[in-house]
Amino acid sequence: MSKKLKIGVFGFGVVGSGLAHVLKNSKGLDASIVKVCVKDPSKERELSPEVLTLNPDDILNDPEINVIAELIDDADEAYKIVKTALQNGKHVVSANKKMLAYHIEELIQLQWKHKVSFVYEASACGSIPIIRNLEEYYDNDLLQSVSGILNGSSNYILSKIFNENLDYDVALKQAQDLGFAESDPTSDVEGFDTLYKLITLTVHGFGLFVHPDQVFNIGISRLSSHDIQLASQKGYKIRLLGKVTKVNGKHVNLLVAPKFVKSSEHAYTVEEHYNGVLIQGNFYDNQFMYGKGAGSHPTGSAVLSDITALAYNYKYEYKKLKYYGGLEYTNDMPVEIYLRYANKEDLELFEFTEVTESLTGKDFNYVIGHINLSNLIKIKNQLIDKDIFLAYLGDE
Repeated sequence: MSKKLKIGVFGFGVVGSGLAHVLKNSKGLDASIVKVCVKDPSKERELSPEVLTLNPDDILNDPEINVIAELIDDADEAYKIVKTALQNGKHVVSANKKMLAYHIEELIQLQWKHKVSFVYEASACGSIPIIRNLEEYYDNDLLQSVSGILNGSSNYILSKIFNENLDYDVALKQAQDLGFAESDPTSDVEGFDTLYKLITLTVHGFGLFVHPDQVFNIGISRLSSHDIQLASQKGYKIRLLGKVTKVNGKHVNLLVAPKFVKSSEHAYTVEEHYNGVLIQGNFYDNQFMYGKGAGSHPTGSAVLSDITALAYNYKYEYKKLKYYGGLEYTNDMPVEIYLRYANKEDLELFEFTEVTESLTGKDFNYVIGHINLSNLIKIKNQLIDKDIFLAYLGDE
């Protein structure tokens, strides 16, 4: 690639404006933003009018532009942009985790076919370079698990609840006012954002494509004062975690759920809108990475890092896909959970193999016990409107 990078940007919201700011302050990179495609031209932006366009083809079909930075929220539209850009022989940087979760296999094939680079560090954990580390440092088959707090918005909410005794709704409003959570926070608080990121980390960590619908994910929106009190009494904090684990050397399992976190665990110390990722493997034990996971500048910096890498002809090598394949996905795995429920009929959905603790009260019922993850997958869609809260226990 030419050392001169001419960038076409799709979207100029939190991440796009963050990219423009950090690029302006990066003196060692010969790169410039040539065009920015937006939907609403009436919004005030720190951009010259000649840079703005409403027509995607002004970027996608411009031979001068050699890098596309896709930074929009709409996953379907992002997919069309990225696919067309790759087919047109342009290098692509993306921050769209949902788009990747559903289309990463196809897009990897496209970048190989058209001999271009497709990089997306900003889609995973904000300022933490987790994908690059899985690609380059943990590029062997010794990796056992990747787990952690992958969503800064939900972590901000939970931090305020446990550290300042704020109600869930108040903490959520604060996160929205600060720009850490969207006006519709569903993706963050229901665990979908974490799920999408975990799908991408599974590709790079274990060389396996997993469809999001195959994974059990549940969020924090039904967290109650009873759950908070019980966790605190036991010396726990609650954090929303994602985890991918190699099982018996042959299978891989994914889970996204709140977790009762002990003070000895790494996630216990991760506060506010920060992310924390724990990498576990044979022989190198535990490695922990920590950094800002939400906000304009941290994510913009991750996009800039990918753009800088393109100046040196960087490509993901996908060593796990090419050389260490053969793993299969499984939900046949026991897990210890805490379940707070309101109705006995709801409890009957859960096929516990062992109950280690339970309480039935006037307005507070819970069970702690072991259950197979396949049962949770089976009843996943039935839990959406139930008055329950579920968290898992055990190791990070």
